[in-house]
This record gives sequence, structure tokens and C-alpha cells, in this order.
Amino acid sequence: MSKLRVNILGMEFNNPIFTAAGPGAKDGDLCFEAVKLGAGGIVTKTISVDPADVPRPCMARTNSGFLNTELWSELPKEQWIEKEYKRAKEAGVPMIISMGYTAEQIRKVAPLVKPYADAVELSTHYVGTDVAPIVEAMRAAKEALDCPVFMKMSPHTDIQKIAKALEDAGADGLVMINSFGPCMAIDTETGYPIMGSKTGYGWLSGAPIRPLAVRNIYDASQVVKIPIIGVGGVTCGKDVAEMLMAGASAVEVCTEAILKGPGVYGKIAKELNEFLDNHGYKDVNEIIGLAHKKASDRTFRTEAIPPIVDQALCIKCGQCKASCVYDAIKVCDELMIDNDKCFGCGLCVTKCPKHALTIQYK
Repeated sequence: MSKLRVNILGMEFNNPIFTAAGPGAKDGDLCFEAVKLGAGGIVTKTISVDPADVPRPCMARTNSGFLNTELWSELPKEQWIEKEYKRAKEAGVPMIISMGYTAEQIRKVAPLVKPYADAVELSTHYVGTDVAPIVEAMRAAKEALDCPVFMKMSPHTDIQKIAKALEDAGADGLVMINSFGPCMAIDTETGYPIMGSKTGYGWLSGAPIRPLAVRNIYDASQVVKIPIIGVGGVTCGKDVAEMLMAGASAVEVCTEAILKGPGVYGKIAKELNEFLDNHGYKDVNEIIGLAHKKASDRTFRTEAIPPIVDQALCIKCGQCKASCVYDAIKVCDELMIDNDKCFGCGLCVTKCPKHALTIQYK
């Protein structure tokens, strides 16, 4: 059995799967339950000066991902201080307290959470390119606290510039990414937006944004030395492995925990362990940043290299043939690939339910 323990800035976690600052950590009881069922760490739902007045409806599962108009905690900060943090601490794992949003608000909230925070996560939901507002919020927290300060970042095309600026300004770690948007979905039965916000817009999370999160983590980890916690679309153990390979030191799970309940943390941890065992890794730390180590072996090419078929694994389901626009695949007694027709696009490899097809990624 592989080791799943990770150490992040002196905090020891039993595994690298944490709650996220959302409905899955909405109060102390749910945080406690998450750890009981397998979470390695706690990130509490974001608090601010005043409780959030959340528009309703505020959450929806769509065929394109999870939409929400969730804000910060609807519970007053006084309730968190007097009750919820104490209950969450009873779980016995490091607790990262999320708070937001502006420097002015954080100056008021940070001193209140100081007795309970092993670290804090600052949510700014900032999508601009001027880092000044984020830096100001971070400095406000660091002035009031003596624990690590993680900055949660929205997805950016210039993520490296912003990540490096935050590191240079004193951030202890980064969390990426926040939900993506604004986005919109309409109930076709009525013609109304399904989100209750004034505009009808919401924010996208869940599996569809994972490739965006992985790209941000991969890019940022190339230019900073501070730890990164990945979040955005983690649904299984392989998703965790992907984010760690991109450069994250741990992950947070939000949407999947909302949809499937707190038992999902233990399920994902078990799947991660199985992945590590099946691939010969003894310790989860072995795969952190692995994609960067592999980068030197990777060469850019434009010529087609057809996939290789493992006939023993192939079940002749025909999924690969159905989506081959080049008509390069035939399903007979064996799966046949016409090397002259094959474009080497790789789609069939990613569609195969039995991993009977492999392609060269170097």
C-alpha cells in the first residue's frame, strides 16, 4: 500500500484530498463528517464580514457541468467563531480557513479566525490582470496572522505572471482554480435561466473545468516554488494524480462532494492509492511535478504515428470505429488499423473503455 501522507508548509495531512471552500464544508458538522469519511484536510467555506445573501436557485447539474451562484457562507462570522470552527477542529486534521474578499474585509475577519487557523485561504474571485487588489488582500491577512496564507486564484491566461507576483509579494501558497464564468443555462421548458442571480448567470465547476485547472497548475508551478493546492473538477483518484503530476501538492474536492456526499473523499483516496500501487509508486510524493520531469523527453511532431492495439484487451465494441472520421479502423475478428489512412489524432485511444489502444505521447 502506497503512502499518501503529504507535508505542506509543516502541516501533516494523512492524504492529499481536502474539502473545498464551498457547500461541502458549509459548517463544522459537515467538515467533521468529511474527515470521518476520508478527507485528509479541511478547507472551510469562505466567510466575510457579513453573511451572504445567496440568490435562489443557486445550484444546478447540467449536461455541460455544474452551475452555481453560490457566494460565501450564509452563516454569520460570529457563528463560525463561536461554534463551527471548534466543531471542525475536533476532526483532528489541519484546518485551512477560507475568508474574503477585499483587503478591508480581511482586516476585520482575519483576527477573529486566528485562534483556529492552521492556515488561511483567501478567495478574491479576481479576474483582472492588475495584481494590486490581490496583493493588498494578502498583505492584510499576513499583517494579522502568523500562519501560512494561500491565495485562491481564478483561471488566467497569464497565470505565471500573477502567480510569480504573489509569491514575490509574500504568498505562502496558491490554490487554483476558482470556478469559471460567468456562464449561463436556460430551462427550455420555461425559457427562464436556471440560476437565480439578477443576470441569470452562474459559475461553472466540476469535471469540465479540470483541463483548465491542470493547465493553470502546470504553468504556475513552473515559475513558483511555493506549494500549490489544485481544485476544479476532481472526481476520482486518477484526477488527483493528474493534478499532482501537473505540480500540485494536494487537491480540494468541491462539486463531486456536493453531488455525491462526503463519502466521496474516502473513495477518491482509495482510488488514488490503487492507482499508485498499480503503477509501482511507493509514495504519493513521487508523482508531484512528474509532468515537468517528463517534459524534456517530449518532442513536438506533426507526422502521424498510428496507435498500437492490444488484441487481448479489445472487446470489439466499435467505439473507436464509430468516431474515426478517417475510416482507418475496421472491426473484424481483430481490430485493424489502416496505417495509411490513420491521421494519428489519438481520439480512439481516449475513447477505448478497456485501454486496448495506446499511442506515443513523447
